[in-house]
Amino acid sequence: MRFFFIVQGEGRGHMTQAMALFDMLEKKGHKTVAVVVGSSNRRTIPSYFSEQIHCPIHLLPSPNFVTDKDNKSIKVLPTLFDNLKKTPFFLKSLKNIHLLVQETRPDIILNFYDILGGLYNFLYKPNIRLMTIGHQYLVFHPDFPFAKSSSLQKQLFILNTKITALGAKRMIALSFWDSKKKSHPSLIICPPVLRRKVKDLIPAIQPYFLAYIVNSGYSDEIIKVAEKYKNIHFEAFWDEKGMPEKFLALPNLVFNQVNEPLFLNKMANCQGLMTTAGFESVGEAMYLGKKVLMVPVKGQYEQQCNALDAVNSGAGVQSSFFDLAPLKTLIENQRSPLSQVNEFKIWQNTLETHLDTLLDSEEKTT
Repeated sequence: MRFFFIVQGEGRGHMTQAMALFDMLEKKGHKTVAVVVGSSNRRTIPSYFSEQIHCPIHLLPSPNFVTDKDNKSIKVLPTLFDNLKKTPFFLKSLKNIHLLVQETRPDIILNFYDILGGLYNFLYKPNIRLMTIGHQYLVFHPDFPFAKSSSLQKQLFILNTKITALGAKRMIALSFWDSKKKSHPSLIICPPVLRRKVKDLIPAIQPYFLAYIVNSGYSDEIIKVAEKYKNIHFEAFWDEKGMPEKFLALPNLVFNQVNEPLFLNKMANCQGLMTTAGFESVGEAMYLGKKVLMVPVKGQYEQQCNALDAVNSGAGVQSSFFDLAPLKTLIENQRSPLSQVNEFKIWQNTLETHLDTLLDSEEKTT
């Protein structure tokens, strides 16, 4: 079958999932004919993405978040107004997607939670099946743990998720846990999509903690943690523009530009991970047996839900700010960590079976 990817470029997680699925589909004899990445001025597309996606990649403007001046928290109303002002650019993106779809003639459009995917399917109504994939589609499952917050934030999160899946034949909900409960008729529960490179790693424990921050504004908090624990080494990753590949912020703290092989190596050998509450990085840490301190991005309700779900699944602890103390306490007091890791690995390793079943079903209807 021929696949057409539409990938949200705001976070690294959706691109990582696209890379992993591109490889898996290719090995099963399928072809990805084109990849559209929803882009913005806030993020640059990492070089490792284009190096591992061996098909045409098209960057098209897509709705994105507006952050505060410190590049830490999400501002909800400014985000809505800013994206409304950019509507003409997004309509042009939809037109370009349609031209690419007509040119490449895919059998399936696979949308990695970009709002352009749902809007394209709704407005252009191509005679092509739309499937969506992401942790966010668990909102349609009765066991999904919604974080306590304002009703507006919750409803906006659900609305955004519905828009990304307008007219979708199937919604693939990536989950830390399995469930046999029936919920939405189009919903399929699957394990996290992890890169083969992660699964090939051999975990160890070396004397340092790892930090990964999506918004560089959190660097001040990481620096404060390192200042507090001067006898502990910290390796941090960010995508701060204009900074060198390695920046020695303190004698015991190094900031690295996002680098896939280096990050995975550091993840495999760290004592624990401090990060925002992105789904993919937490799933990778769970697979490698690393406990996580999760700090949801301020104003991003989705990450509050991610953190709650991950804590319930045994991934680690949640905090409103970066602090090593709760993570160290968790690691020192954990019991039988291997049994929990093995349980998650067993679930994650069923992904191939889930994918084969889904593809067989789709091929029968082609």
